[in-house]
Amino acid sequence: MGRWRLSRRKLLFLCVLCTSLLLFLHLPTSPHHFSLSQSSTLCLSRLHRISWTHSPSPAWPWAKSENCYFRRFSRKHASELLRGAWILAAGDSQARLVVLALLRLLLDPTEVSTVEPDLFRRHSDYQITLPDRGIKVDFIWAPYESNITWLLRDIRHTRHYPDLLILGSGLWHMLHITNPSLYGTALIEIKQEAVSLLEPSGSLHPHMFWLGLPKLVNSKLNTEEKKEKMTGNMLEAYNWEVKWRGMSKGSSGPFMLLDIGLLTRGCGPLCTLDGMHYDGAVYDAAVNIMLNSMLIESQ
Repeated sequence: MGRWRLSRRKLLFLCVLCTSLLLFLHLPTSPHHFSLSQSSTLCLSRLHRISWTHSPSPAWPWAKSENCYFRRFSRKHASELLRGAWILAAGDSQARLVVLALLRLLLDPTEVSTVEPDLFRRHSDYQITLPDRGIKVDFIWAPYESNITWLLRDIRHTRHYPDLLILGSGLWHMLHITNPSLYGTALIEIKQEAVSLLEPSGSLHPHMFWLGLPKLVNSKLNTEEKKEKMTGNMLEAYNWEVKWRGMSKGSSGPFMLLDIGLLTRGCGPLCTLDGMHYDGAVYDAAVNIMLNSMLIESQ
């Protein structure tokens, strides 16, 4: 029922903003009949084209892009788009930071300051419901790829599908296992399970996003083990596995890639204190990219 409400709200939302967004919504009845127009594909490819400024703090206007009318979402518009939705995020601290950015958009600052301590309890799950908008947000602590695989299997078996899935892992694997090939093998299982969520005919499939790994600033990493194992070359090898295993839609995979690596490289070393977790502006940008891509994909 939540997926129906979300889809209907997209229609209402776009009817209000269609003159500025220039998006004409047509929702597919089945993922097997889903396709993007040439202009939609072009706009998706331009979503990460943002410019960074650092005075007095990190900020990110979108670069001008002909015929692609990206918008920064207000609390009102984000609430309308996501009204009635179940949002499920699973992964490591990068996924947790994306959830925080989403809550910053949906809640007022006082509410955010209240929920943030619970969200950031070490290695814990988190859940919040916004009854006035029917929005439910779940964060599942899933630092390893096997954790995500089992979560997706559980979704498939229970047939309780979220409207929006945000997944990402790799940093813990890089630190504790340090084997790109094994990481790639684990990604294959995640991909297979994610694709299986698209198979039931006649149901609206969830929007699915994969979080790219952040740029690692080795000199700022806070332990010697991290500095030894989480090198630039190792990061490149892990990123290659994501591309080679075909996780993203650009490689015929099931996920829209939220390229945290590109965003963190753009923001630069000044945006991180510990070499892997970045200023909130990075994750705010990721959330706005995600919401704009949902609108574009629904053409």
